[in-house]
Amino acid sequence: MRKIIASTYTTLDGFIDNPHEWSLSYNSEDAMAYALALTTGCDALLLGRITYEGMAQAWPNMGGNPYSDHVNAITKYVVASQPVDTAAWNPTVVVPGDDLTAQITKLKEQDGGDILIWGNGHLTDHLATAGLLDEYRVWIYPVLKGRGEPLFRPESVTGIELADTTTFTSGVTVLTYKPASD
Repeated sequence: MRKIIASTYTTLDGFIDNPHEWSLSYNSEDAMAYALALTTGCDALLLGRITYEGMAQAWPNMGGNPYSDHVNAITKYVVASQPVDTAAWNPTVVVPGDDLTAQITKLKEQDGGDILIWGNGHLTDHLATAGLLDEYRVWIYPVLKGRGEPLFRPESVTGIELADTTTFTSGVTVLTYKPASD
């Protein structure tokens, strides 16, 4: 069965918004190699509507390297309860929000690579609660913002256990967590 992996950038003090403003200067070669391996091991990208709409403005214009070429080529699944412009970033499939659990269960059961989620929000909370989220990959950046959108919310409460730690030359550390085995 395919795994669903949520990969999220966060500041040391736990904020995830506007990573383009604070993460780019930490893109060391070893971190980029890790990101490429993670991404190319996945053949689907699962996003909430707001994240999708933001990414769809920039990503179709990127290309010419293995990372962005792979991201642009794989199927994007966008969870939405309102209309989405799927032509903005092809191939894209809309997953109706009211049928999220059933549709993602079917997607996990299909043959293929793992499924990647960028970000950590209501979508990851829902998948974790439904027992469908297999890993959190939390990229901790040596940055203090002081405020912003938090990494986790009250709805995020669940048991997890550390599965792996990777530290890069830039000072960024990826903590991999899996659901706790009771």
